[in-house]
Amino acid sequence: MNAVATAKLQNQGQGKLSTEHVCIGVLGLQGDYQKHLEMLHSIDGVNAKIVRTAQEISEWCDGLVIPGGESTTVGKLMARYGVDTAIIERAAKGMAVFGTCTGMILLASEIEGSDQHRLGLMDTTVRRNAYGRQLDSFEADLDVPCLGGKTVRAVFIRAPQITAVGSKVEVLATLESGEAVMIRQGNCLAISFHPELTDDTRVHKYFVEVTREAAVGLMAR
Repeated sequence: MNAVATAKLQNQGQGKLSTEHVCIGVLGLQGDYQKHLEMLHSIDGVNAKIVRTAQEISEWCDGLVIPGGESTTVGKLMARYGVDTAIIERAAKGMAVFGTCTGMILLASEIEGSDQHRLGLMDTTVRRNAYGRQLDSFEADLDVPCLGGKTVRAVFIRAPQITAVGSKVEVLATLESGEAVMIRQGNCLAISFHPELTDDTRVHKYFVEVTREAAVGLMAR
């Protein structure tokens, strides 16, 4: 049972609209999901586990992380097992979704030069592998005002590029060139780098707060 359902039962008749713990799944179809899980386990108030089925997403998750990997493969697996439908339906009801690299591609409404399967939950256009092959991977220090404090060390590996965003999309961080690399639209967060490959938990903590905000909103309905 996710945090929203649990809190509604615990707080029935008490007028409380808060939740201390949230359940966040890491999609484990393909990619580096274990690192995300380890990072989430280090954050207070988070119950995290690997999820692979539509039922787990529908019944357990307050938030979902879609990690890096191979976007075509992950998209096909999501469609084969009905995971894509579960994500779309739950996101429409307020579940928070966090896409990193491949996850960002799958969240986009448009993928340049590709008709591959996608979730289309964010009004964005992306270009796959825009910064080159794995040998062209790089790191950069990003100013991310919503995280406060020092810059974020971002690791880019075969990273996608955000080439356009809609009016409802908030740009949270850019490269020095001005290209957006961290964006948010409502309960959806997407980044083109890999925060799980550093020791800095602030990006994941931010997503936890996005998840809590969405859970409180659901409890109020």
